[in-house]
Amino acid sequence: MTIPTIFPQRLSWWRRKRGLSQLQLAMNAACSQRHISFLELGRTKPSRDMVMRLSGALDLPLRQSNELLLAAGFAPAWAETNLDAAQLAPIREALDYVLAQQEPYPAFVVDRRWNMLRANQGAVAMVTFLVGPIERDAAINLADALVGPDVLRPHLTNWSEVVRYFVRSVEADAVADATPDTAALLDRLLGYKDVRATLADLPPAGGDTPVLPMHFEKGETKLRLFTTIVTLGMPQDVTLQELRIESFFPMDEQTRAAFRKWAG
Repeated sequence: MTIPTIFPQRLSWWRRKRGLSQLQLAMNAACSQRHISFLELGRTKPSRDMVMRLSGALDLPLRQSNELLLAAGFAPAWAETNLDAAQLAPIREALDYVLAQQEPYPAFVVDRRWNMLRANQGAVAMVTFLVGPIERDAAINLADALVGPDVLRPHLTNWSEVVRYFVRSVEADAVADATPDTAALLDRLLGYKDVRATLADLPPAGGDTPVLPMHFEKGETKLRLFTTIVTLGMPQDVTLQELRIESFFPMDEQTRAAFRKWAG
């Protein structure tokens, strides 16, 4: 999947990607269908303001909004700041606060491609128990760890159900952002053993819980957890828009007791 680099073709590509007619996009962007047609034909050059309005009408993430601006010959509107940069110190403090509040239960900060950026002690304790110690500063991708055959799968007793929902969420991300990185992640996940066959199976009927639990088991220890995903509100930076905080919560007393024990 290749996104055009020239503005008229890129605009048309995103419009069709979003399932919109020229009239629908025009209504969303508060302009005429004729103007959208001329933009897609290259007969009219957009203003910077129009590109921003089109980005909003197409519900583009900040990264893709920047790319549409560049294709039209304008500078990006949104910064992409390293999370370690000085100006993001308040954000890091907030993330660390959220992670600390989740103790003794696990929480991770990841980027859009599920690369782990931060983890609390509860997360380290769980992963260490299941798969062994983690090397300091090791590059860890939680998607690979969950879906692949050799990391969490041997201990995740309902792997098929969890992976079915997880891979579908990555598919949705790939549709939403249309980036080569997310497409590559999806291809990698689909290439793991049994994943395509699992996706082809009909999902089971809804169970007796309102959320899909994750059942981990190792030796005599059984962990029954569910997760939440939190994002930052009103981000004005590409990096911040792509951050996610995944928190794990226990679903029974045995699980709560295990994490209290690991926390000392």
